[in-house]
Amino acid sequence: MDYTQLSILEVAKLLREGKVTSLELTKQALQMAKEKESFNALTQVFEEDALKQAALVDEMFKSGKELPLLAGVPITIKDNINLTGKKTTCSSKFLSTYVSPYDATIVKNLKSSYAIIIGKNNMDEFAMGSTTENSAFGPTLNPRNPQYIPGGSSGGSAAAVAANIGYASVGTDTGGSVRQPSAMCGVVGLKPTYGLVSRYGIVAFASSLDQAGPVTKTVKDSALMLNVLSCHDEMEETSVKRDKIDYMQSFTGSVKGIKIALIKECFGDGLDEEVKQKIMDAKSFYESQGAEIIELSIPVFNDILACYYILSSAEAASNLSRFDGVKYGFSIENPKNLNDLYLQNRSKGFGKEVKRRIMLGNYVLSSGYYDAYYKKAKKVQKKLVKQFAEVFKLCDVILMPTAPTPAFKIGEKVGDPLSMYLSDIYTVPVNIAELPAISVPCGVSKNGLPIGMQLIGSKFSETTLFNVADVFETQKEAK
Repeated sequence: MDYTQLSILEVAKLLREGKVTSLELTKQALQMAKEKESFNALTQVFEEDALKQAALVDEMFKSGKELPLLAGVPITIKDNINLTGKKTTCSSKFLSTYVSPYDATIVKNLKSSYAIIIGKNNMDEFAMGSTTENSAFGPTLNPRNPQYIPGGSSGGSAAAVAANIGYASVGTDTGGSVRQPSAMCGVVGLKPTYGLVSRYGIVAFASSLDQAGPVTKTVKDSALMLNVLSCHDEMEETSVKRDKIDYMQSFTGSVKGIKIALIKECFGDGLDEEVKQKIMDAKSFYESQGAEIIELSIPVFNDILACYYILSSAEAASNLSRFDGVKYGFSIENPKNLNDLYLQNRSKGFGKEVKRRIMLGNYVLSSGYYDAYYKKAKKVQKKLVKQFAEVFKLCDVILMPTAPTPAFKIGEKVGDPLSMYLSDIYTVPVNIAELPAISVPCGVSKNGLPIGMQLIGSKFSETTLFNVADVFETQKEAK
């Protein structure tokens, strides 16, 4: 039997009933990785390690040991997450030979749950991009249609889950990098509240915005993954100390009385008509289930994309300054002097998009421009936080598109970065305001490409988001 199309919860049940082994699941996932290698969703495959780990988990099941729900389930992780003894390349030439000496905290959590990590996912270099075309390993293809992008920067994660290469993946989301590719590949992507999941051991892009999150086939699987990923971590100073929550208890099966807001600024120019219609269909569904729909405004919304690219690029320029090729990473031979070493290492080691953002970041932080750009962007950020707070006094959840269009063709926007940046217009406000959000499939375009809707909540309202998303996923299907 082919188990690869099942959810985590479905195979977890079969494992406990003795109807399948972890070794069988892992072999099938690895076989799927070979069969769908042309999608370029993975940068590395850990076949030998995965099979050994699966055999060990099977022995534990046989002994009657009670194991976590994720035990024995094959998954993948994005290639900017450190895993001991394996390369962490960030899909960059600069780190093509770097081997991690330690585990990220989220990897420790996955290992303690006995998940089987079968490989690492392709991504936009250093997580900078919206299409997974900015990778030293070449672009990832969308499994729903290989002529189209899978989204980014966690495009390899979304493509792997959509292609049934593993039952889930862990990506990172700095401005929509889990949610946007999930929408474009037709899977579920969660960006948790900032600080809920440890950033320790994840290569930083923009430290105040970065957050790891799961990519899964179902909303309930997303809740299961967040149970594993979330924790307070003494190694990470922005990690939030909160009582542990069982997100699997989020599901009531009802949205009656829930107030869902539509933000009027999200439905103007640039929104594809098919995407708009699917969001309106979701609105109608929620109304039919007893939710109250209201229309609200976030006036600063249209300024947020510019704000995001100023703040994220400034942080990227700072974080990537340590990549000079002296202690590790790409380095040229026989430099003329120290300046030549730095110049050539960074010029040849980084791709175009990374260099573009480093230059933009250094520009907005430079003397004479700091006040005009960076300082002003921080003021816009404060306005956004305040306006979101006002909105959440009146509603429980916000409903909006995840991306303004379905996936576009590979190569279509490579030469037009500004147009490409617009793919993030609905996702970046969440990172700027440190909020949680989940993207759920809500239909397909006339070309058969997935469309995703996004649900946004106030800080630490993941339980509400899971429930509202699950009602749509499970009950709309049944209608």
